[in-house]
Amino acid sequence: MLPVLSVVVPVFALILAGFIAGKTGKLGPNASAEINRFVVWLALPAQLFTFTANSDWQTLWQPGFIIAFSAGCFAVYIALLLYRWYHTRDWVAASFTGLSGSYANTGYMGIPLCLLALGDSGLAPAVIATLVVVCGLFGLAIVFIEFGKQSHKPWYEIIAIVLGSLVKNPLLVAPIAGAAWSASGLQMVEPAQQFLSFLAAAASPCALVSIGLFLMQKSEGKVSGVWSLTFIKLIVQPGVAWLVAGPILGLPLFWVQAAVLMSALPTGTGPFMLAQYYQADGSAISRIVLQTTLGSIVTLSMIIWWINQTA
Repeated sequence: MLPVLSVVVPVFALILAGFIAGKTGKLGPNASAEINRFVVWLALPAQLFTFTANSDWQTLWQPGFIIAFSAGCFAVYIALLLYRWYHTRDWVAASFTGLSGSYANTGYMGIPLCLLALGDSGLAPAVIATLVVVCGLFGLAIVFIEFGKQSHKPWYEIIAIVLGSLVKNPLLVAPIAGAAWSASGLQMVEPAQQFLSFLAAAASPCALVSIGLFLMQKSEGKVSGVWSLTFIKLIVQPGVAWLVAGPILGLPLFWVQAAVLMSALPTGTGPFMLAQYYQADGSAISRIVLQTTLGSIVTLSMIIWWINQTA
């Protein structure tokens, strides 16, 4: 049990620290947004750039893991999207429902948790999963949102809007820039390396504190369907990933463990920020973020125990 606690407690302790700091007023009402902005635009891009700049393509190109993790994400997203659209005929609401039940918090929680649970080699699946979520899942969700909001526009304009959103996303640009730097064979000067190292070290703790602040501010209100989405996110999605990674593809144990762990992460704040951007109702999303984060204390502990038992 001690190995499990040594992984889970530091992660959730930082989330709790953020929650308490916001609840007691030690950090102001804008702290969550500002810390989140720091993580998104500086710290996490530095971490992603540093990792890919120091990796080769063999490290990042893991088709089996990509298929297994993507299967969990996209199967849940598409199923929820079609279910909600069937009942509402609203592509925007349907896309947000699908995203709420499938958007794993790979960047903020996944990277520190994977490093603690799987060691230094755990950074590779965490970065790959982050790219799948940021590039693939988020991009697909934006397609359906824009389709619902701007169905009067031609399809090529909708595609242009989606591509414009993706190329401006620092969590996408940073790892691609890092891969390009790695391919160039250039050596980075020591001051630049130290600068990126300082920023990268701040990514995980700041991100986790930001989650705590977010949960403190967005935990009110009653909404329906949250429990079912929580079950789907924490149980069904990692179950699909395990089924594809293990019995179907027969991946090495490390990649099966990584696929399940990344898929079992709670819903991230990305869907809520997207709802704010599109001026949509974010009350259901914020409740899902809260409940999946609290529920993942149990489910992630069980998965980490399983990882330690099968290692």
